[in-house]
Amino acid sequence: MADSASAAPQNVAMTPFMAQFFAAKDKHPDALVFFRMGDFYELFFEDAEKAAAALDITLTKRGQHGGDPIPMAGVPWHQAEGYLQRLIRQGFRVAVVEQLEDPAEAKKRGAKSIVKRDVVRVVTPGTLTEDGLLDARAASLLTAIAFVGEGCALAAIDVAGGAFEVGLVDPRRLADALAALHPAEVLVGDADSARDPVKEAIAACGAALTIRPAIKADPRAGARLAQTAFEVTTLDGFGAFAPSELGAIGLALDYVMLTQAGAAPRLSPPRQMAAGGFMAMDAATRASLEILEAMRGGRDGALIGAIDRTVTAAGGRLLAEHLARPLLEVGAIRARQDGVAWFFDDSLTRGRVRADLKGGADIARALTRLALGRGGPRDLAALRDGLKAAAAAGARIASANRPCPTLLGEALGALDLSGVGVAGLIQDLDQALGAELPLLLRDGGFIAPGWDQALDAARALRDDSRKVIAALQQRYAEDSGQPLKVKHNAVLGYHLEATAKQAESLMQAPLNATFIHRQTTALAVRFTTAELAELDARIGRAADEALARELALFKVFAERAAALSAPIRRAAEAAAILDVAASHAEFAADVGACRPEVDDSQTLLLEGARHPVVERALRREGKGFTANNARLDGEGQVGPRLLLVTGPNMGGKSTYLRTVALMAVLAQAGGYVPARRMKLGIADRVFSRVGASDDLSRGRSTFMLEMVETAAILNQAGARALVILDEIGRGTATFDGLAIAWATAEHLHDVNRCRAVFATHFHELTALAEKLAAGGNAHVRAKEWKGDLVFLHEVAAGAADRSYGVQVGKLAGLPKSVLERARAVLARLEASKTAKSLGDLGEALPLFSSAPEPAAPHALIAALAAIDPDSLTPREALEALYALKRLNTF
Repeated sequence: MADSASAAPQNVAMTPFMAQFFAAKDKHPDALVFFRMGDFYELFFEDAEKAAAALDITLTKRGQHGGDPIPMAGVPWHQAEGYLQRLIRQGFRVAVVEQLEDPAEAKKRGAKSIVKRDVVRVVTPGTLTEDGLLDARAASLLTAIAFVGEGCALAAIDVAGGAFEVGLVDPRRLADALAALHPAEVLVGDADSARDPVKEAIAACGAALTIRPAIKADPRAGARLAQTAFEVTTLDGFGAFAPSELGAIGLALDYVMLTQAGAAPRLSPPRQMAAGGFMAMDAATRASLEILEAMRGGRDGALIGAIDRTVTAAGGRLLAEHLARPLLEVGAIRARQDGVAWFFDDSLTRGRVRADLKGGADIARALTRLALGRGGPRDLAALRDGLKAAAAAGARIASANRPCPTLLGEALGALDLSGVGVAGLIQDLDQALGAELPLLLRDGGFIAPGWDQALDAARALRDDSRKVIAALQQRYAEDSGQPLKVKHNAVLGYHLEATAKQAESLMQAPLNATFIHRQTTALAVRFTTAELAELDARIGRAADEALARELALFKVFAERAAALSAPIRRAAEAAAILDVAASHAEFAADVGACRPEVDDSQTLLLEGARHPVVERALRREGKGFTANNARLDGEGQVGPRLLLVTGPNMGGKSTYLRTVALMAVLAQAGGYVPARRMKLGIADRVFSRVGASDDLSRGRSTFMLEMVETAAILNQAGARALVILDEIGRGTATFDGLAIAWATAEHLHDVNRCRAVFATHFHELTALAEKLAAGGNAHVRAKEWKGDLVFLHEVAAGAADRSYGVQVGKLAGLPKSVLERARAVLARLEASKTAKSLGDLGEALPLFSSAPEPAAPHALIAALAAIDPDSLTPREALEALYALKRLNTF
C-alpha cells in the first residue's frame, strides 16, 4: 500500500505536485484534500481511497511515490458542490486546494514551473456558505464550548448568515443549551473534551465534534482576536464578557479564520445571550414534541411544518430559532405578539407585505459569500432584490397610517436605507447588472451595456470587430484619398493593402507619417499604422480584457457591500422579523388561532385547543379535529396542578398531552395558538416523556430509556416547569410498573410541585389523584356500539371506567380466536381481583409500605380442598362433583 497521505514520507524524492499536496496535507491532516488540477479536484493516497468508497467513484493509480503506485480519484471542478455535500454528510472534512495563478503566469518563471496552489478553505459541517450545501430554512451553526475556572460559556456563529452569540451556561444545562441551538459542529478544547457535561451534551445533540488545542480558548487571546476581527480597541461596547465567554469567542473565531484560510466573513459583533432567557428543553423532549423535525425526519409532521407561513428563507430560519428557544420574559413575548396582532388586524396590508417580501432573496448569506470571495453575480442580484423587497415592505407598513408596535417600529427604522449608503448601492446594482446573470463569475456577461465605457469598448472589439475594422477602413480611405483595404494574416495581423500606384502617395509626406510600410509583394503593398497595430493587439486580447473589466467591477461592488455590511445585516434581520410576524398572523387567520394571555402566574388554561400538526393532517383528509380544554394551576385556582388522564389506547391521550406542551412552546415563542382561548403562566422548562424506543447503541432497552428520562424530569423539574408523561411503568411487570407510576405521581405533586399531565392505564392511580390536594382526574371518552369501539377523542373530567384494550386489539385485526380467549382471561382476572383494591393503598402512603393482604381463595378451590375422597361413598362423590361444577366460574 502507498505511504499514508497523513504526512510526507521522509527522505523520499517527490515531484513539485506531490510537494504541494503534502504541504496542504501537513496543514490539515484530518481532512481530505481536494487538489485542483485543471478542471478536476484530485485526491491522492488514503484520501483517494476514502473518497472513492464514500462517493462511489473510480479509484485509479497515477505515477509512483517512493516506489509505490499513487492511488488517485477525482471529481469534476464544476460538480464539486454535490460531492462536497455527500462527504460532509458522511462526517468528512475537506481542505480545498486551488490554483492561485494563471498557468501563463507560471510559465513566465520558467518552462518547468508549476502553478502556485494553496488551501483556500476547509469545508466542515459548521462552516458551510454555499447555497448548494445549506438548508435554506435552517441555520448551520458552529458552536464553541469553553471552561475557564468555574465558568462555562457557549459561543455560536452562523458563518453563512453572520450572526454571533455568546453566553454563560450552567455545565449541568449544557446539553439543553446545545439542544436548543441544534449546531452542525461543536468545538471544544482538548483539555475539556473529557468532561462529563461535554460528552453528555455532544451525545445528546448529535453534532460533529472538533477538538482544538486548549490554548485556542485562552480568554486573553480571545479578546485580542475579537478586537482584531471587529476592528475595535476594546470590547466594552459589545458587553461585559466573562473570561469563559472570551475563551469561547476566541475558540470560535480562530476556527473560522482557519477554515476560511484567513478570509473571515463579516460577522455581527457578539451578542450576549441572556442567562436563563429561554425555555429549557432537553433533547428527548424536543424529539418527543417534534418541534423542528418529525421523528421520521423532515419538517412535515413537525410543529414548524404545520405553522410556517414565512415567504423568505431568512424568515423561516428566524421562526425555527423562535420555536427552538421560546422566551421567558413576559414583556418580550408580548412585544412579539403585538407585531403579530398588527398584521392579524389588517389582512390587506399583511398580504401586500408578504408579496413584497416574497420577491426578495437571502440577503445575509449572499453578503457572506461576497465577503469571503466566493460570491457570484447572482449574489449581487440577491443583495439588490432582497434589499429592494425589504425596503418596499417597510414602506408598505409605514403607509398603512396605523400606529406600529415597538417591534415593527424598530424594524422600520432598520429598513430606512436612505441615509446609510445602501440606497445608492441598490440603485447602482439595479443599473449595472444585466437581465440574465450567469452562475459563475468566470462566465462574464453580467454587467449591463452602458454601465462602463471601458467594458463596452472591450466588448465592442470582442463582439463587433468587423464593424470596428470597417469603420477604420472607411476613415483611412477618406484621409488618404485612396480606396485602401484592411486585411489580416497570421504574420502581419491586421494591415492595409494598396496597389503599387496607390502606395506611391502613401509613402510621401505627410501621409508617410501615418502609414508605415511593412511589406511589398508582387500583387500589393502592405502598410500599417500605430492605431491599427494597437487595435490588432487589443482585438486579440479583447475577450480577456472584457472579462477582466467585469471582474474588477464585481470586486468594486463586493467591497462596497462589505463596507455596508452592518446596515445591510440590520435590514436583513428586520425583513425576517416582519416575515415571521406576518407568518404567525397568516397562520392564525388560516386555522382560527388566538392570542395567548401570558403572565407570571402558574396557570395554564386552554379552551378549545387543537394539536396543530394533527389538525393539519386531518384537514388534508377533509376531517375535523376534536378540540379539548385543559386546566392546570400551581396555585390551585382554576384547576389541579397534577392531572391524571386515563382512557383507551388510540383514544387520543398522547395527542392531548402533546397539545398542552406545544401550546406552551408556541405561546412563549410569540405566536398565536390554535385554540379559542389560552392563558399561560410562563413555564421555564418543558419536559416530555411520550413514547420511547430502544437505544441499542447505548445499551438501553425501552424501559431503561423510559426510566432515564423520567429520572431526569424528577431530578430537574421545578415549580415553574410543565411536565407531560405518558404510560410510565408500562415496560415492566404490572406491580413494578404501578409502583413506579404511583411514586412518580407522588413526587411530581409533593416534591417538584410543577404543572403536570400524566396519562396512564393504571386505573388504580385515579384513586391517588383524588386523595392528592392538587390532583385531578380526566379521561378520554370512548363508547362501545354494537360490539365495536368508537373513539370520541374528547377529554372529560373524571376517571375512565376501563381501558378497552381487547376492543383496540379487535380494531388492530387480532384473530377472532385470540380476542375470544382474551375476553375469557380478562373475565377471570376481573373476577379474581383482590378484596382489597390497590387503590385503597392510598390510605397507607407511601406506596406499598406494607404488603397487601393475601387474596381469598376461590370458592371452587375452597370446596375442593374440603373434600376427603377416601371417606366418600360413590353417591356422595357424584354429588360433590355436581357441586363443584356449579361453583365453576372459570
